[in-house]
Amino acid sequence: MLSRTILKQAVLLRSVKNAATNLKQIRNGGHGTWTYRAPPPLASKRETLLAEGLGALCWWWILYHIATEPEHIYGEWPYIDPSTWTNEELGIPDDSAGPLKK
Repeated sequence: MLSRTILKQAVLLRSVKNAATNLKQIRNGGHGTWTYRAPPPLASKRETLLAEGLGALCWWWILYHIATEPEHIYGEWPYIDPSTWTNEELGIPDDSAGPLKK
């Protein structure tokens, strides 16, 4: 009888310890740190500075090329005013032609 009680307490104690360790699981799988129900660890100062530097380089590249080569965005040809197009260029018959002439 006493051995059953001790066995039950041992099993209960072991399950409580397992529950405590399973509550905060951390595994290193080679692709960063994986956490469950816990905030991920903060990135190192070096990683943060490297990410900021790469982001700044990307934005510099984009803005520099927008300023020096805007034709990539606006097109390479000059804007043509559509009011200068003729009816022939637009494919529209003259007002004097067609079934509605007076």
